[in-house]
Amino acid sequence: MVERTSYEPGTPSWIDLATTDLAAAKPFYAGLFGWSITEVPSPEGDYCMLYKEEAAVGACYQMSDEMMANGIPSHWATYVTVANLEETLEKVTAGGGTVVQEPHDIPGTGRTAAVQDPSAAVFALWEPHGHIGSQRVNEPGTLVWNELQNYDTGSAIAFYSAVFGWTPVTGQMPTGEYTSFMLNDHPVAGMMAIQPEWGPVPPNWSIYLGVADIAAACDYVAANGGRVEVPPMAVPEVGTFALLQDPQGAYFYGLQGA
Repeated sequence: MVERTSYEPGTPSWIDLATTDLAAAKPFYAGLFGWSITEVPSPEGDYCMLYKEEAAVGACYQMSDEMMANGIPSHWATYVTVANLEETLEKVTAGGGTVVQEPHDIPGTGRTAAVQDPSAAVFALWEPHGHIGSQRVNEPGTLVWNELQNYDTGSAIAFYSAVFGWTPVTGQMPTGEYTSFMLNDHPVAGMMAIQPEWGPVPPNWSIYLGVADIAAACDYVAANGGRVEVPPMAVPEVGTFALLQDPQGAYFYGLQGA
């Protein structure tokens, strides 16, 4: 068990699922990861916390009619902890990014804003005030990795280095060239270039969720209305991953550790 009580600014710390059908998504993910789900009423609609045992590991919510009318698909979002939201937003815009959701308070928990990097990959910023983010990570049923996929890795390195102070370390993986973003010599996220054979994939921040058995996870997804987009692939010293899609269309990776 890997418990977290805080996150250093510049570290991905939280994930949530925006879905077109919350009622259907909840049992799907509960069955896959064993999560319990608790609704938290809010002015913007119910926000459902996802728990592994007693630890909050993520959240999910029903997309608004406006979001769906604008063609936004179901998706998982990555949140990065920051010390000062306004100062970080200034760095985002100075680096060529844009603010897509203005800063707002979530009483008793923190402040957040959604932004796009220069490639239009969307992520969120989180200034904690009571809620640190995921309380358990790096084990089955929790977040294990966040990965940027885009077409211009050089521009992304410049942007994220300026915004979060990340240092890139690039090497070769079975899937091609891969960049690990380091924060004080600790890897906090990754990046790879979108390949032509993937098709028209937009720049995005993807999430990896830990599973105990990747083959069983793939079977569950396929049997419960989802899809195995990329079958299990082994990465030496990392584990075996698969790209999965839930019944509402949200993509995520399952990762069985080495």
